[in-house]
Amino acid sequence: MSASRTKDLNITEGPLLKKIIVFAIPLILTGLLQQLYNAADLIVVGMFEGEMALAAVGSTGSLTSLIVGLFMGLSVGAGVSVAHLIGAKQYGEVKRVVHTAIPMAFVLGVAVSIAGFIFAPDLLHMMDNPENVIGQATVYIRIIFLGLPASMVYNYAAAMLRSSGDAKRPLIFLSISGLVNVGLNFILVSAFHMGVAGVAIATISSQYLSAIMALVFMMRSKGYLHFSFKDLCLDIQKLKKILYIGVPSGMQTCLFAIGNVMIQSAVNSLGDTVVAGRAAAANLEGFVYITLNALYHVSITFVGQAVGAKAYSRIKTIVAYSAAVVFVLGMAYTAIILGFNRQLVGLYAPDNEAVLKEAFNSLKIVVPTYFMCGFMEVFSGAIRAMGKSVTAMVVTLLGACGTRVLWVSTVFKFVHTSAIIYYSYPISWFLTMTCHIIFLTVFVKKAIKEHESEPSSLKKLHSKL
Repeated sequence: MSASRTKDLNITEGPLLKKIIVFAIPLILTGLLQQLYNAADLIVVGMFEGEMALAAVGSTGSLTSLIVGLFMGLSVGAGVSVAHLIGAKQYGEVKRVVHTAIPMAFVLGVAVSIAGFIFAPDLLHMMDNPENVIGQATVYIRIIFLGLPASMVYNYAAAMLRSSGDAKRPLIFLSISGLVNVGLNFILVSAFHMGVAGVAIATISSQYLSAIMALVFMMRSKGYLHFSFKDLCLDIQKLKKILYIGVPSGMQTCLFAIGNVMIQSAVNSLGDTVVAGRAAAANLEGFVYITLNALYHVSITFVGQAVGAKAYSRIKTIVAYSAAVVFVLGMAYTAIILGFNRQLVGLYAPDNEAVLKEAFNSLKIVVPTYFMCGFMEVFSGAIRAMGKSVTAMVVTLLGACGTRVLWVSTVFKFVHTSAIIYYSYPISWFLTMTCHIIFLTVFVKKAIKEHESEPSSLKKLHSKL
């Protein structure tokens, strides 16, 4: 792992599309590897332990997504802060963000880990987990909670690396730790017959490894992302900005996940076969989401640096190109997943026709419309990178979470089928996406107008930064 200085992304000059694609590729590969390793958990446990174990792990999916989403959302505050400072070329201030963010990440991770371990059974009961899988689900989720401090630290480190223009290092760290995860899965489950506990232990072992690798790299780095334990600090101003952007981002992700938890609860009420089918489909859909979500991080990094450099006129182009890439990727995934659905779902539940049918019922409704989720993420990322994190949170609360809660509470009560549940996804994506694009347009126009009205002396100063 080289300790060379990170190369900045120059988004204020030259063509953007090529830079967006080049930056997005390692992000997409990182996400795909992460999802592949998560899929390996389900595949291994379903292959060696059967439908009950698969349902136990799958039934916790929305809860673990909520937790991971919270941390990913909080880490956005550190990433945006770094992007703004790099765009403004205030490199000395970046170091203070790094040494404030990392200890905060660890402390929050420990706190949530303890709380989650204690209240795991209550959370699973609140989600209406089937009684015949809740025992295994509790074992799995409690072990997963023990890995949260590492997950938190890694997500913060990765967010700051990406914001500096380095999307390759997180890919390297994840590749190594993910291979360890897969290897341990087979050893602990197939050789030592540890079941869901073995899968969970493999997962948190890889999380601690990735966190250690990220910190070691930053400790060896000679650039402005250099990390040293002796330089740990609590810069109140930097902390306020991290929290101002990160807390609404984390809450947005949680609120989005809460809607998914309600969906999962509704799915759980339909029995083991539906739970197992939805678990397999959701994991496949996760490959789509994680790929399109890479453009969310592109949007945050590029728009964040544009804001720091006062290059507001570039924001619309960044968003337009990012959305175009989302659409192309979404259509490609639709063709692949629907074209090979039997083979793909068969990896999770071989020779179980009922599970295969249920999984396809979900895939044919959700996957073709997933590009709208990608649009929603791109627009939300741009809004957040402009410092309007609260707006992004409120829009998601009303558009995504609110729609799903209302749908499950009303429509599903009258039409008690799994298909009705799955239709809540594209409907909520469309509404949230539409609101995001309206607000983004208003914010960009306002920023351009305010910058144009600045005194010429300030404009010259900004051009020198």
